[in-house]
Amino acid sequence: MSYIVERREEEKERRRAEILDAAIALYAQKGWESVTVEQVARSARLSRALVYVYFRDKEDVLFAIGERAMRTLRDRFVGACASAATGIAQVEAIGRAYVGYAHEFPHFFDFCSRFQSHSASADPSSNEGACQQAGAQVMAVLMQAIETGIADGTIRADVGSPIYLATSLWAFTHGTIQVAMAKGAELARRGIAIPEFIDYSLRTILRMAQAPSTGH
Repeated sequence: MSYIVERREEEKERRRAEILDAAIALYAQKGWESVTVEQVARSARLSRALVYVYFRDKEDVLFAIGERAMRTLRDRFVGACASAATGIAQVEAIGRAYVGYAHEFPHFFDFCSRFQSHSASADPSSNEGACQQAGAQVMAVLMQAIETGIADGTIRADVGSPIYLATSLWAFTHGTIQVAMAKGAELARRGIAIPEFIDYSLRTILRMAQAPSTGH
């Protein structure tokens, strides 16, 4: 690759990143429904027409944000697993990492909710396809933790397919976080403290998966 071509590619990546950074900041500030391509362009100090050079439409921008959100989540899961010695401990660490992620990046968690309701497959070279691949990598970390737990005896051998357990754990944990974030005031009126509720929920689902002899 020539120097000029390389510089052009670097410039394209820089501008694309600037657009994404602007869109993410607006997402965090306003919520995705209130964000427009015009606002993204203005925030990135670029023309609206130039934004469309890099992204087909607003949904295309959203999937590019989603890829970054999923890669961030995968990194959190990998880091959580690194500090846990057993498979069941890794699964618990992943669940708690997801809770922390949702509170630190509520806009990314909002994307995760949108992503779960989106079932269309896409060309892997598209932003949507890249987002789906990044999401698969997130699930792969959880599945690896489950497989580790089955191998080391901390997760029940009769738990079934790791993909079924991983999907169930994801759905349960995601739903718990959604309830905690959306119904916090209502839960408080019932005398339910959010940290204790989340801890109880995580331990309940873990007890269904852990081997009886682990004492985890």
